[in-house]
Amino acid sequence: MTTSSIRPGDTPALGVVAGHSVALHFGDIAAEYQALRHRAMLVDRSARGRLRLDGPRAAELMTGLVTGDVLALESGQGLYAAALNPKGKIVADVRILAHDGHLAIDVPPRAWPGWMVMVAKFINPRLAAYTDESTAVRTIGIYGVAARRIVAALSGIAPDDLGALAMYSHRAAEIAGRPVVIARMPEIGLEGYEIFLPAEAFGVVWQRSVAAGAIPTGLIAWEIARIEAGRPEWGLDIDEGTIPQEANFDELHAISYTKGCYVGQEVVARVHFRGHVNRHLRGLVAGQNEAPPSKAAVLDQAGKQVGEVRSSALSPRHGAVALAMIRREVETGAGVRLQWDGVELPAQVVSLPFPS
Repeated sequence: MTTSSIRPGDTPALGVVAGHSVALHFGDIAAEYQALRHRAMLVDRSARGRLRLDGPRAAELMTGLVTGDVLALESGQGLYAAALNPKGKIVADVRILAHDGHLAIDVPPRAWPGWMVMVAKFINPRLAAYTDESTAVRTIGIYGVAARRIVAALSGIAPDDLGALAMYSHRAAEIAGRPVVIARMPEIGLEGYEIFLPAEAFGVVWQRSVAAGAIPTGLIAWEIARIEAGRPEWGLDIDEGTIPQEANFDELHAISYTKGCYVGQEVVARVHFRGHVNRHLRGLVAGQNEAPPSKAAVLDQAGKQVGEVRSSALSPRHGAVALAMIRREVETGAGVRLQWDGVELPAQVVSLPFPS
């Protein structure tokens, strides 16, 4: 995000994620976080990679690449899924939107390089041409209790029609004379929509969103809400060492057990039908003052390591919160200790999403 994209006076503090400049905050992280429950967050989601896959065989080929049943999608529908390596480990988690004649796929920024390697390996461009639209298309997210009202005012789509959209379903619209696609997304627990738009329209749509009542929000407040919602981020909470069931992908409705074959299916099916995984992504609440760093050890009461912290934040509602990969025998509600660099902190294991 550049300062020209936002209203005067709202100059953000900037950071970098996977080579992309991102707004970390706009000066008041607590107010940005509170916008989710009092108005609506306005977030730049453009750091995610975006791929277009064209042609009559696009859905067939993509179904063979991910855990979701892309062939079952009709135009206007979408899904969340994982792309796996042959050992059943997550190369990328993807959101796929079906349009007439093409698919739009967007991918977390840290997963984008591995995803594109996989696409080049398994998708024959003579059967389904693919185009990197990461620069040409940008994404604005509007999340919170007022999200539906704000998106309706921007797009002219009736609030009831927006509310009737299933998750990952989407509608074409115009905002300020520019063509956009508006998709309903479940990313952080409360109602939310993402607007996919031509890059050159970003500034005007951002400004109109602010005028309609959305609060510019940076990555720090977004991460608090994401962790509380229990949504894993590739490269932080999950990576190519993670099996989908370890990351709660069943609960996230990201795996089809009735579709045809796909890369890594054997491992996923074996876990589902014959066994279990030995660890799961879980939540931790750890007091009020200090968020544990990534890789902090999770110890049981006997001092045995039973997991590790993946991502963490200081929540205005819960204090220090984290997502951690924890062994399955550790029950929800259990007391644990977090340990790093000579620091030890008591914590409690909680189910995901975090209690509201």
